[in-house]
Amino acid sequence: MASGDTLLLFGPGLSQPPATNYATLDSRNGHLVLDFDDTTEETINFETFVPRNYAAGGITATVHWMATSATSGDVVWGISFERHLAGTDDLDADSFGSEQTATGTANAASGVITATAIASTNGSQIDSIAVGDHIRVKIARKAAAGGDTMTGDAELIGVELKET
Repeated sequence: MASGDTLLLFGPGLSQPPATNYATLDSRNGHLVLDFDDTTEETINFETFVPRNYAAGGITATVHWMATSATSGDVVWGISFERHLAGTDDLDADSFGSEQTATGTANAASGVITATAIASTNGSQIDSIAVGDHIRVKIARKAAAGGDTMTGDAELIGVELKET
């Protein structure tokens, strides 16, 4: 796989909510979105297998989102990876790697997509995932972070993972 090629794509319909504080499914003009609150940290999970064309590099996640109504302010996004090793990991307990964050600014027109890239290096930042592994990817809005200043929901429309 060449650096920068798409590795995985996730949309709201593929999401799996955790037990508490999860982003909620909604729609906007017929587009399925996940609403992330501005006062409580909410998360969502995506579960899949690492494709065979992954070359063991770092991963950059691009979160595609828009504001429900805001036309200014910043959103702090976080991503973390969880590797599930056959015969080793107990899926009754979370074991996500270290979370990486990035900040994106709401578009000046509500409803226009903003793309926020979050870079993670190979190794512990992506829980040492490898080809063929079953994984979970967690996306969070870090509402309590000092840099998260946008009022109202952030509406996630998709996440693209690229090898870097």
